[in-house]
Amino acid sequence: MHQRRAGILLPVFSLPSRYGIGCLDSAAYRFVDFLAEAGQSEWQILPLGPTGYGDSPYQSFSSYAGSPYFVSLEALIGDRLLLEAECDAAGLEESGRWVDYGLQYERRMPLLRLAYERFLERDKTDFTAFCESHPHVMEYALFMALKDLHGGVPWNEWEREFRFREETGLSRARHELSRESGFYAFLQYRFFADFDRLHAYAREKGISIIGDLPIYVSYDSADVWASPFHFQLDEELRPTAVAGCPPDGFSPCGQLWGNPLYRWEVHEREGFAWWVSRIRAAKRLCDTLRIDHFRGFDAYYAIPKDAPDARQGRWEKGPGMALFRALSKATPDLDVIVEDLGFVDESVRRLVRESGFPNMRVLEFGFDTRDTSAKSDHLPHNYPARCVAYLGTHDNETLHTWLRNLGIGERHLVSQYLAIGDADDATTENALLALLLRSPAERCIVTLGDWLGLDRRARINTPSTASGNWRWRVSGEQLSAALCERILEMTALYGRRNESKGDQI
Repeated sequence: MHQRRAGILLPVFSLPSRYGIGCLDSAAYRFVDFLAEAGQSEWQILPLGPTGYGDSPYQSFSSYAGSPYFVSLEALIGDRLLLEAECDAAGLEESGRWVDYGLQYERRMPLLRLAYERFLERDKTDFTAFCESHPHVMEYALFMALKDLHGGVPWNEWEREFRFREETGLSRARHELSRESGFYAFLQYRFFADFDRLHAYAREKGISIIGDLPIYVSYDSADVWASPFHFQLDEELRPTAVAGCPPDGFSPCGQLWGNPLYRWEVHEREGFAWWVSRIRAAKRLCDTLRIDHFRGFDAYYAIPKDAPDARQGRWEKGPGMALFRALSKATPDLDVIVEDLGFVDESVRRLVRESGFPNMRVLEFGFDTRDTSAKSDHLPHNYPARCVAYLGTHDNETLHTWLRNLGIGERHLVSQYLAIGDADDATTENALLALLLRSPAERCIVTLGDWLGLDRRARINTPSTASGNWRWRVSGEQLSAALCERILEMTALYGRRNESKGDQI
């Protein structure tokens, strides 16, 4: 019998760190302490990669690299690579309680470059060993150096010798751009050191980290640039079709993500080595992996490259269990959460069952009349023990605002289901939290904004919108003793309190 567990979803960028964005500094350690004191077992985060246009962690320059914004300035100060006065003078907190990615790029990156220049005067034995043992990180570092050389434009707009990775051009670039690529490698060296220390601390406190693995990678990424033959690209290395999802009750035109699609026949011929490598790298940073858009492994939605929206797409066959047999063989300790939301048919359900991985249930979906597909699956009385239950995910409205936006019929259904009559909103929110925690689900994850009862300003992402996302930050004051006690009380009441002494994950 599995232990009943509870956890909190909070992206790293949402931590109350000192310099304008959450990162791997003392605020992260304090949050781990908060989780432990609140009886939680898990901390769910979002993808950690370096972001580009739109700031989405699901559109990263590399699936192997970490965001330079997450590198701890406090640790650089502690190692005397930066001065506290230099960091304070950068004015990184001018954006207040919201992440300003433009400000971070303009003011944090010069600080990181200054730290790198000072680092070059020191012994680099450990750094050299890191570079030698992380070839994918070094590929990313060269990619970013070339990107800077070309003014930040996507790699498909570079000169042919770089675009097609001709060996003479790459050799020259490695030599001429060694200092610049060394800077990006240095950032990864610091990121991994910072994250490894935090992860070890979380384990000591009995907290496991749930990471997030997007099914697709960004077209403008080192992943596609380094391995174009693994993707559906034409002779000029342009996508022939792109990823997305079809129209539904939430999006009448569907969602056009734009990521290149995989050549699954190539992956299968190679024993899915590309995927094994990617999963192993992600697993290094976390204890559990939530795999985003799992249904795309059964059948994926392919949209013509020039289509204005997703309505012209069609379903194509995915790799199915062949991929997961290869992954399980290569990483026997793989712990996965299946994100099987959206359009789900019996074929997808069969793949989930055959994989043996727990899937997701989202309470908000159980009361939504816009999309009746498997709606009853999301009501707690139908939860199997082997699932991970959420009120809402990072893509959903906060519970507070979701409740206030319900139609009369939906609101009546909520009241009827909870058997609380015409209760006020605060009572209803608390009742929904309690309903989730006492459900049969082995694991329950609640976004921190929902524990705080915050409105839509704390929403992490609104799908199909290009701006205003990935910005919310919690304040240190909000992580109060009173909140901790409330979470602990409810977690314990429903048998989910973490009694671990740590190092048992």
